[in-house]
Amino acid sequence: MRSGGRTAGLLLGYAADRVLADPRRGHPVAGFGRVAGALEQRAWRDDRAAGAAYVAVLVGGAVALGIAAERSLPRPLATLTTAVATWAVLGGTSLDREAAEVDRLLAAGRLPEARVQLTHLVGRDTSQLSAQEVVRATLESLAENTSDAVVAPLVWGAVAGVPGLLGYRAANTLDAMVGHRSPRYERFGWAAARFDDLLNLPGSRLTAALATLLGPDPRGAWRAWRRDAAGHPSPNAGPVEAAFAGALGIRLGGTNDYAGRIEHRAVMGDGPPPEPADLDRARVLARRIGLTATLVAAGAATVRASSR
Repeated sequence: MRSGGRTAGLLLGYAADRVLADPRRGHPVAGFGRVAGALEQRAWRDDRAAGAAYVAVLVGGAVALGIAAERSLPRPLATLTTAVATWAVLGGTSLDREAAEVDRLLAAGRLPEARVQLTHLVGRDTSQLSAQEVVRATLESLAENTSDAVVAPLVWGAVAGVPGLLGYRAANTLDAMVGHRSPRYERFGWAAARFDDLLNLPGSRLTAALATLLGPDPRGAWRAWRRDAAGHPSPNAGPVEAAFAGALGIRLGGTNDYAGRIEHRAVMGDGPPPEPADLDRARVLARRIGLTATLVAAGAATVRASSR
């Protein structure tokens, strides 16, 4: 694809996500999930090799589809394809709306409904969370998913165009489906989890860097990132959540219940536990990060194409 095509496609796709968000029905990622679920029923074995083959077939298929689209289409259609792929893999606007709805329900004193709404964002048990714990869980999800659903796909779109966008989202979706710890997926989902960790390394570092640069307290963000990130069990969520905590002057981390599996997460940041007002501040920061990451990705795509 020529210099302007990928750049324009990324910018148009980001704009489409801001305006349209995710469709309630017929989302391409949901279609991929149905295909992956059907294949899992045939491919599942309680071993890592079967899981690795499963990931290779599905991610490889997504990448191959992206390569075919870029190579076979004339430039105007290739630019449009990049825009559509970017819109399909981004989730920033839907993420912001989910967090805003939790905030609205808490402000109205409707804690039970806020707990239910939170299940759209997190995998932990929300049924007994206090209002403050609901805020913490929402903010942690907002931070992590700003990286996973916005910055990381933009990075791979800048580096590899449509194949990068589709391949990244395929891997990230498989991690959400089979990459978690459970008796069924402990071995079968190992490859999906590790591959997703690898693909998210550059995006999570860029997200943490942008949170540090764009947040209210750059020094606090840098201090928390450097000191606290390694205590998180995820190599990618740790830097992002720590940077958000430091930037906003709050404290994240603590005990989480995942359907009876208790995890004690390291505390990140030096401030008090987050309050509902901190959700608005976190949403503003997440939107700034998304816009800046888009401009960075578009610039990187232009430089990369020009150098070739």
